[in-house]
Amino acid sequence: MKAFDLIKHNQQIAVLCNNHLVDLDQEISDDQQCKPIDFNHPLGKDVYWHTSAHILAHAVLNLFPGTKLGVGPAVEEGFYYDFIPPQPFTPEDLENIEQEMKKIIEENIEIHRFEKTTRETIDLLNEQQQELKIELIENFQEPFSFYQQGNFCDLCRGPHLRSTGKVKAVKILSVAAAYWKGDEKNKSMQRIYGVSFPSPKELKSHLHMLEEAKKRDHRKLGKKLDIFGIYEEAGPGLIYWHKGGTVIRKEIENLWISEHRQRGYNFVTTPHIAKADLWKISGHLDYYKENMYLLEDGQYVLKPMNCPEHILIFKNEQKSYKDLPYKMAELGTVYRKERSGVLHGMLRVRGFTQDDAHIFCTYPQLQNEIIEVLELGLGWIKRFGYEKFQLDLSLRDPGQQEKYAGTEEDWLKAEQALASAMDEMNLEYRRMEGEAVFYGPKIDFQLQDAIGRTWQGTTCQVDFNLPRRFDLKYTGADGQDHYVIMIHRAIMGSVERFVGGLIEHYSGNFPFWLAPEQLRIIPITDNQHNFAEQLKNKLIDQEVRCTIDKRSEKVGYKIRDAETSRVPLMAIIGEREVESESVSLRVHQQGDQGTVNAETLVGMCKEKIEEGRKPL
Repeated sequence: MKAFDLIKHNQQIAVLCNNHLVDLDQEISDDQQCKPIDFNHPLGKDVYWHTSAHILAHAVLNLFPGTKLGVGPAVEEGFYYDFIPPQPFTPEDLENIEQEMKKIIEENIEIHRFEKTTRETIDLLNEQQQELKIELIENFQEPFSFYQQGNFCDLCRGPHLRSTGKVKAVKILSVAAAYWKGDEKNKSMQRIYGVSFPSPKELKSHLHMLEEAKKRDHRKLGKKLDIFGIYEEAGPGLIYWHKGGTVIRKEIENLWISEHRQRGYNFVTTPHIAKADLWKISGHLDYYKENMYLLEDGQYVLKPMNCPEHILIFKNEQKSYKDLPYKMAELGTVYRKERSGVLHGMLRVRGFTQDDAHIFCTYPQLQNEIIEVLELGLGWIKRFGYEKFQLDLSLRDPGQQEKYAGTEEDWLKAEQALASAMDEMNLEYRRMEGEAVFYGPKIDFQLQDAIGRTWQGTTCQVDFNLPRRFDLKYTGADGQDHYVIMIHRAIMGSVERFVGGLIEHYSGNFPFWLAPEQLRIIPITDNQHNFAEQLKNKLIDQEVRCTIDKRSEKVGYKIRDAETSRVPLMAIIGEREVESESVSLRVHQQGDQGTVNAETLVGMCKEKIEEGRKPL
C-alpha cells in the first residue's frame, strides 16, 4: 500500500516509517512501523518548509531565467534558498517573487518524485545548466531522486508535500549574502529567507513574534547595554565581554560554582591545546576534524571540547568502586571552526565557555546521577525565569542499530536509566527515536522563552564509547576491573549562548540580582551630591551595583535614560529627601513607588541580591 492510505485527515502531510520520513505516494509494507505526522511535528515542519523552499526556487526561475541554484533547506524558523541571479535581487524583486510563489500555490501543482542514475543525473543537470548541483552528488551513490512540480525540477532527497496548494500562507522575510557550500573561497550567492504556515492566522502570529524578537535582539541590546562586542580586527565569532556582560557572567558563574560544590563536584582547569594524538584516541580527529583548529602542522589541536582532558585527569590514579561516582566540572573555553555564514552574535560563535561536567559512575549508580542532573537543570532554568520547557529523550534508530557504538545491553540499560529517572520525577518527555548520537542516548531540555521561542537548555548524555577508547576502568568489589559509565552533562551548554538567550528572554530587563547596574541614584541638583555619595557608599558596602547620575540635565531626562538603560531601581533625591534621609523610589517599567527611607532601601536591595543568589 501507499503511505497515503494511512492518512486520517488533511493536516497530515507525511508518514514516519521505521523512523524515516516518506512521501505520501511512496509504497510501504505491512511490517513497517508507520505513523502519519502533521505540521506540528518537528519533522512535519521540515517537510512543509522544504517544499516551500522549492516553491521559492520555482518562482525565482520563472521570473529570472538563467539563475543558478544552490541549496534550499528547511531551517529552524522557516526555509531559505541560495541563488546566483543574472542581476542582484532588489527589494522590488523580493515582492514580485513572493507574489509569484502565491500564484504557484494557487495553481495547486502536483509534486512527483522520480529517480535517475549518476549519468542520467549529470545529463539532466547539465541540460538545466545547474552545474553547482552536480557537485552535490559527488559524495553520494545512485540512484538520485528529483522532485518535479510543473516546469520546475530539482535534485532533492525529499520528502515533500503532494502539491504546492498544501502551502496555505507564505512570506518572504529577507535576503542575505552567502557562499556556495558555506565557504568564503567559493562563489558568492544571495540567500532568500522565507516562512510558511498551514493558515494565514498562524503566519500572522509568527510575523508578530518576529517583530517582537527584533526588539529583543541580543546583538542590539548587547551593544546598547554594554554587555559584549565582536571586533572584526580580532576575528568573527569571538566574544569580548564588556563591563556589563562580565558582571552578568560572574554572577552566573558564582552560582554555578556554588551549586556544583554542594553536589560534590571536583573543579578542574585544563589547557586550551593538546596533542592531536589525544583527539585521535577520542575519535574527534576522525569524525570532527573539519570543525577543529589544528596547530603546528596538525600536531596540536585547539580543543573543541573538554572531555578527553577530563579523562586524563580521571585516569591519573586507579579508582575503585568506593571512589565512584566521581564528578568533575570545569568552565572550560573551547574553540570550533564554525563557518562565517552561520555565526550569530553570542548564539553561534567560534570560541565559547562550556559549563562542562563529567560523571564517572557504575551502572547501579547511573539512574540516581541522572536524577541529580535533572534536578539541577530544573532548578537552574526556574531561577532564570524559564517556566515552560520540553524534555526530549534521544534514542537509537531501531532500524539502523549498526550505526551505534556499544552493546545492545549497554543501550538498553542507558535508555532505561534515562527514562526511569524522568518517570520517577513525574516528568513528561518525548521519545525521539533516531536522534541519539552514536555513543549513547541523551536527555535535552528545550526551553520556551517569553515570546514562545525554543532554546537549547540542559543536556545529559550517557557515553559507552570514550570509556572504552581510553580504557577507563575501576576496581569493583569483586576485585575485577570494570568499565565506568561516563555521563556528559551541561546545565547551560555554553555561557555565551545562555547569556545571549537571557538577553532576549528578559528583553534586557534583567532581574535585580543579575542586572549589571542595579540602582541609579539621581540627584535633582548639585546640592544633593553629598547625600547621594553617602547613600552610594552604604549600598556598595552591601554589594549593590549602583551609580550616581551627576550630569547637569533635567531630572526627567535622567529618569528616561535610566529607563532605556534597563536599570531596575532609581533613587531620586531632592531637598526634602536629604532632610528626611530618604529617596523617591522608582521601579523600571512600573514608575513612582513613593518615598522610602535610605536605610530601608539598602536593606531591600540586599534582600533582593540574596534572593537571587540563594541555593536552587
